[in-house]
Amino acid sequence: MEGDFIKINDWLSPLSWLYGIGVRFRNFLFDIGVLKSRSFDVPIISVGNITVGGTGKTPHVEYLISLLQKQVRVAVLSRGYKRKTKGFVLADSDTTARDIGDEPYQMKQKFPGVTVAVDQNRVEGIEMLTEQDKQLDVILLDDAFQHRYVKPGINILLVDYHRLIIYDKLLPAGRLREPLSGKNRADIVIVTKCPRDLKPMEYRVITKAMDLFPYQQLYFTMLDYEPMRLLYYKGTRAMADIKPDEHVLLLTGIASPRQLMEDLSPITPHLTPLSFPDHHSFTKKDIRRINEVFARLPQPKSIITTEKDAARLSDSGQLSDEVRQNIYVLPVKIAFMLDHEELFNDNIIGYVRKNSRNSILVKGKNDNKPQDSHRAGDGPRTISFRNN
Repeated sequence: MEGDFIKINDWLSPLSWLYGIGVRFRNFLFDIGVLKSRSFDVPIISVGNITVGGTGKTPHVEYLISLLQKQVRVAVLSRGYKRKTKGFVLADSDTTARDIGDEPYQMKQKFPGVTVAVDQNRVEGIEMLTEQDKQLDVILLDDAFQHRYVKPGINILLVDYHRLIIYDKLLPAGRLREPLSGKNRADIVIVTKCPRDLKPMEYRVITKAMDLFPYQQLYFTMLDYEPMRLLYYKGTRAMADIKPDEHVLLLTGIASPRQLMEDLSPITPHLTPLSFPDHHSFTKKDIRRINEVFARLPQPKSIITTEKDAARLSDSGQLSDEVRQNIYVLPVKIAFMLDHEELFNDNIIGYVRKNSRNSILVKGKNDNKPQDSHRAGDGPRTISFRNN
């Protein structure tokens, strides 16, 4: 099977070459100013990737929300992938996942005091947000690394540890949406979903292979988990409370459940994965399959699903009573490795303060430390970010 996959990739390589020509030409037009990147007078932080599939964007955006929301007015702007609406939509307490997409809906549910909006045209979305709220201090762009019509003050590129871009190929032979040189636009690169036991040698190998410029920071993060909660009833439990003989059905509709599976496997030897495509809309047939697979599992048993999947399952009326009584939502968050959380936080907060329109925050503008001259291989360092 592996040999067949390699042959398929070889056959697709000419198509990847043609695809690369188109993407490089588009980037060239932005670089020389034929296509315009718009700057704004509000701090903008973009989080995204250059690959097809999930790299952990939502938990990283949620980390930024948690970091900033107590100090500044935060708005999140997403394109609202697979939503059933068009144009600009500002989320409120009655907004559903169908209105804005599962990931923005998840963020609005977790952070009800934060402004969440969707618009496929990010320039127009930013204009709408800043017109409606003159006091906004920072806008977080979700999944916008390749949306070059907006020029962010900080560009954060996420790279999945299990699918490192340095070993990947352009579509359709690989999963890269643009050439590897696209990483040069990033101010910060984060290798996500790292194993907890990542060895020092692996850090050094990845750092060297990423071949970043001195102006770029490199961080490593891993997935961390909060207590699970019942989706349809009240109740919580910790992952550590899963019984050794408990059979767990892991229900996911995300791009890359691999690290989640690896984190759950040491807790229970009875893990049954049931995976669907990313952002999958569960049909009646899918619901029947979930009911049937869970019914076949021996007792004791439970179901674990992600927050993103819960947004699409919560209004399903076809799940069996047994499933509804035993399905838990596992909140995911990120944790920085190598004790670099404080350095990351200081740089983000310093950038927002330096560029904020709020005079109270501007008083702290000197908190952002100057760029140093270290090589990328020396590890993360403090840098000065671009002004808007």
